[in-house]
Amino acid sequence: SAPAGVEALWGDDGWDRLLRQSDALVVTAPDTPETRGMVDGDAFARMKRGAILVNVARGRIVDETALVAALRSGRLRGAALDVFAEEPLGPASPLWTMDGVLITPHVSPVSRGFWRREADLVLHNLRCFLEGRPQAMRNRVDLDAGY
Repeated sequence: SAPAGVEALWGDDGWDRLLRQSDALVVTAPDTPETRGMVDGDAFARMKRGAILVNVARGRIVDETALVAALRSGRLRGAALDVFAEEPLGPASPLWTMDGVLITPHVSPVSRGFWRREADLVLHNLRCFLEGRPQAMRNRVDLDAGY
């Protein structure tokens, strides 16, 4: 069952249902071989007509050619994009001039207090490294998982 405040919680087997029922798809997944191209033409075709896409994760998760087609056809009402397959987004990309598309320059994690938290994290991890306590470091990368 889903935790308090969560309407539904699905595993990988719920992807199709998620696409068909959601008014907005917010992509927050890591860039791994399993997630690359995950939001493709097939995914857009299964989404509710008029839904929106928000990508604050990694650009290679979304097929940008399929995204442009879904926006042009009206399948998607709009998109908010902070990341792209190649950054910066090329000047010839049709996404720059499309109605209903918001483009930001890979700044989604930045919020009030971000730089202070970032500095605290770096200093904490540096102390742990210098003291020989790598297990105490925060936000460590799992090389086996790929993120």
